[in-house]
Amino acid sequence: MTSHVNLADQLCFSVYNVNRLFNKFYQFALADFGLTYPQYLVLTAMWNRDHREMRDLGSELQLSSNTLTPMVKRLAERGWLTRVHPQADKRRLVINLTPQAKAQEAPIQQALADCLGRYHLTVDDYEEALALNQKLIAALQG
Repeated sequence: MTSHVNLADQLCFSVYNVNRLFNKFYQFALADFGLTYPQYLVLTAMWNRDHREMRDLGSELQLSSNTLTPMVKRLAERGWLTRVHPQADKRRLVINLTPQAKAQEAPIQQALADCLGRYHLTVDDYEEALALNQKLIAALQG
């Protein structure tokens, strides 16, 4: 006898739905800044550590160069980042935040906080979900 598993009871489906809903959340919260969620992740990594090589940024974000390069290029074209090939080694690509990107960090974070406040999640809820998610990531990367 075959036992069917309810879709709503599948962790993978729940994670998929959370991912989809987070994308909608960030799309709404970042609309005034003209940013996508992946672009926001690039900027967040850069706000934490500016002036870095493309390969280091890709490693932190766990993105391949064929995914990251067009994203960084678009951010540069829109005035968020600069891309420089150092004279000493033209194979390297160094990424830097622009003054615009530095000035927009606080307003972007405030927009996200304001948006998150609509969902009635406490800091404890957030930290608990993050801890469990990090545990899942570690287990699956195992």
